[in-house]
Amino acid sequence: MGVCITGIGVVSAIGMSVKENLSALREGRTGIGPLHYLQGTKASLAGEVKASNDALRAALGVGTEYVSRTSLLGLQAAREAWGDNKRSGVIRTGLISATSVGGMDRSEVFYKNYLAQNNPDYRLLTTHDSGSTTERIAKELGITGYINTLSTACSSGVNAIMLGARLILQGTLDRVLVGGSDALSVFTIDGFRSLMIYDDQWCRPFDDNRAGLNLGEGAGFLLLEGEKSIELTGNRPICNVSGWANAADAYHQTASSPDGKGATLAIEHAIRRAGIGLDQISYVNAHGTGTKNNDHSESVALQNVFGDRIPPFSSTKAFTGHTLAAAGAIEAVFSVLAIQHNLIFPNLNYRTPIAETGLVPATQLEAGAEVNAVLSNSFGFGGNNSSLVLTKYE
Repeated sequence: MGVCITGIGVVSAIGMSVKENLSALREGRTGIGPLHYLQGTKASLAGEVKASNDALRAALGVGTEYVSRTSLLGLQAAREAWGDNKRSGVIRTGLISATSVGGMDRSEVFYKNYLAQNNPDYRLLTTHDSGSTTERIAKELGITGYINTLSTACSSGVNAIMLGARLILQGTLDRVLVGGSDALSVFTIDGFRSLMIYDDQWCRPFDDNRAGLNLGEGAGFLLLEGEKSIELTGNRPICNVSGWANAADAYHQTASSPDGKGATLAIEHAIRRAGIGLDQISYVNAHGTGTKNNDHSESVALQNVFGDRIPPFSSTKAFTGHTLAAAGAIEAVFSVLAIQHNLIFPNLNYRTPIAETGLVPATQLEAGAEVNAVLSNSFGFGGNNSSLVLTKYE
């Protein structure tokens, strides 16, 4: 049986639940638009979740303003993935949550008040380290066993899934709630703008005229279980976590290698671990940020691995924006949905193939396709490349 996914949860710019996200993916409806809740940045477009902090707190029953937006988004998705699972002394349960910004949105409120000499509340500064979201979710769900926070840039979400699967296979844990959460912040948006890789129009992954990414926010969580846990909980497996790999190309702090070396290694090793052939990959959920560097490098990597028989591929970041550490987990949830419903999602805003590679992503929703295995890629700054293979549960 290996490692199975028995629960999924997601919140993003296109919806507050799995059902809402799936509906938007089917309809080709982007969530990227003008900012309504985040103030203080010149970015014209981003993938903002359509709920204020007050609305999130009310929906979750969280009364304190000291809980960061990252934690609120994470708790929303984690609760959905967790479902009605209860604490059990028999089942060894863990939680692995990934983040890039942690509670920086609360720290920015403190900084604004500090500059204005407006009675800054130091609790906004001292209670939002990168592990605060993980701790909040663990407390709310009653998880008291293995608890870990990962932060490996944009590959963090996939690395959380990877670590959870390994802990189950080696017998350390029976089930693990894994995923990631990140909220928009002035620091990250202006940081990407300073790198001149932020597009003020809708991002265009894998298009020759792509001009950068749009940042987004959200959270994705998946409940992983081994055979012992499934026997005790009676949960129904949705699909298998069959393969994974991480590889570093050590090329540049903020760029992928132009030859796609690290990404190639990650993809090859993940498929090899899954024990399936290249021709058995039904769909590739690509990292596809919309930057000149990433999309060229990932295109080369796909050619390195698959040659001229590349499976249908697309980037869903034109729906959600790039959600940083949450991206790999959100897109793993989308990959599960692709398998569950036999769907290949469209690559929005694509017009012209990249001149150097000529690759053409899926541009229309393909419903009714036989999707048995999905490769999902997440490639981060510093050459931290991770790939995940999910397969249909038989």
